Amino acid sequence: MSAPKFSARQSNSSESQHCLLPRFANRKSGPLAWERIMRTYTTCYVMAAALCSAAGPTLAIADEMSSYAVDVTAKVSSDIRTRGISDSLNRPGAKVTIQVAHETGLVALAEFTTVSKKQFLDGDGAGVLLAGGYRFGDPDAWHYGVGLAAEMFPGAQFKAPNRFDFETFTPGEEHSTNYNSQFAVLEIGYGALEGRIARVLSKNYRGANSGGVCGAQLQFRDDPTKGLDCYAKGDRNSRGSMLYDLDYKYALGINTNLKLHAGYQQIENFSEADFADYGAGLVHHWWGFDWGLDWVTTRTRARELYMAEDDGHVRTTDGSRWVASISRTF
Repeated sequence: MSAPKFSARQSNSSESQHCLLPRFANRKSGPLAWERIMRTYTTCYVMAAALCSAAGPTLAIADEMSSYAVDVTAKVSSDIRTRGISDSLNRPGAKVTIQVAHETGLVALAEFTTVSKKQFLDGDGAGVLLAGGYRFGDPDAWHYGVGLAAEMFPGAQFKAPNRFDFETFTPGEEHSTNYNSQFAVLEIGYGALEGRIARVLSKNYRGANSGGVCGAQLQFRDDPTKGLDCYAKGDRNSRGSMLYDLDYKYALGINTNLKLHAGYQQIENFSEADFADYGAGLVHHWWGFDWGLDWVTTRTRARELYMAEDDGHVRTTDGSRWVASISRTF
């Protein structure tokens, strides 16, 4: 994800995080998959329970002191884009965000999104983001935020070889990899301008390892050279990857805001997965709803990393696109 925003109200931006979608094999993973799925669900439930237990006392106190703010935002979009890449295979999707902000600056967030099962293989078609942090400073001047975040796709995983035997010229043993990621987030802003930096703490960022990145290049490139060169560098992961975002919002008047976005991701050990994304959009508040229209585009280096099989067809998910959305905050 671009890093989650530790603000009192959720952003209306359609893009927030990057999607790296390795597509080496679409194969059922057998009984062992249930153990991984249960571990993923357990992680989700434990983190959600922690958020609820932390927020519970705050809510009780806030009934008397009005020291907190709770925002629940429901959103429907013509495409679910993360760092300019579609998570919904260029199709419509929905998102629900719950954010609790305390007057001390503490913030907790839980977000649930629909995603494509053809991109996040063997999954439940859902993405879960849990985050917590602390924000301080003057919202109209310099302000800062720090936090931790975890992104999960319950049940989703792919199988691919992380090595290639160049003596026999055959792929190595297949290994299962999930798409889950954990981040440390730093936010620095001035007024309506906000910059965020996220560092990947987990072993992989959305499945970006040798099996995912090298395997996708072998699968979708007509020329296998790039994929073989990738495998020749050994078994690697993407821990330590960096995600950068810069956002600006400008009030045009008559309940309308202009949004501008620029982002860049630097994937550790896989420079072919580095790319930039850009976006511009308008949000108009009318009848209690936020009506948005965004233009999103990317500058990817290896397009095969953003391809998925769809009923015998190969779909790209990194193309430029208009994204329409309707949301309401309760």
